[in-house]
Parts: sequence; structure tokens; C-alpha cells
Amino acid sequence: MLLAPGLTKAGEGFDNISWNILGQTYVPKAVSENSFAWHATFPPETFVPPHIHPTQDEFIYMFEGRLELMLDGRTAFADPGDLVRMPMGWPHAIYNKSGRTVKCLFWVTPTRRLYDLFWAINNMAEQTPAEVVALSARHEVDFLPPPEGAQ
Repeated sequence: MLLAPGLTKAGEGFDNISWNILGQTYVPKAVSENSFAWHATFPPETFVPPHIHPTQDEFIYMFEGRLELMLDGRTAFADPGDLVRMPMGWPHAIYNKSGRTVKCLFWVTPTRRLYDLFWAINNMAEQTPAEVVALSARHEVDFLPPPEGAQ
């Protein structure tokens, strides 16, 4: 899959795609074999549980709001203008505990099976944690047990 030249307009995904992933809205902006970028909107109190991408580097560029992150067992906070770097194989989790909507741009390199995973999760009748974890493992994303004391 080659990167198509062009422009993806603000507020739009390519091919008018928009996914519901674990309560967040993901809008794909570009996809190729080498990289995949999507705009993410995290409503308050939504999160992505601890996981690892064993075959991808992942990044988040913050536009608005504040994310609390677990990066390799340490807590960090990302604010507008910050870039979060999550190397392949590095455990991480993402939480919106700010009480406000968070908007950011994610991307991974290479794409591997993540684009297909988002389609599969979006198409699930019910996104139960056990089913999402099992599906993700088949798409090269390994969920981890939550850290002690996490809710």
C-alpha cells in the first residue's frame, strides 16, 4: 500500500472514515505501508489500557487538553505542543483524567496491522475488554495487566 499524495482536510478522515475505538473517536489522516496517522479525540475519563507495540514506534502530538501517560512504568503528562515518543516494545498507557476533551495526532511506523485492527474494533458489536485484548493480540498489539492500584 503506497502513500497517496494529496491533502486530508481538517475535521475529515480520508475516505470519510471515522472510528469509535474504546470510546475515543479516531479519524485516519494518512496510511501507507510505512506509516499510519490518525486524529484522536479523547472524551473525559477515556483511556487506552497498558499495551506494547512489538513491531512499531508510536507518537502522539498534542493539540489541546492534557493526557496522563504511563511510559515504561513512569507517569508523565502531555500538554498542547508536546510530542510523546513510544518506541517499539516499550509499555505504555494513555489516560484522559483532565475533565476536558483531548485532541491529538497519533502516528505509528511502520503501519503493520494497526489500520486493520482499528477497522476490526470499530466493527465489533460490543467492545468488551476481553474481546478487544484477544483481537489486538492477533494484530500485533499486546495488552498488559493494569498497574497496581489502577482503576
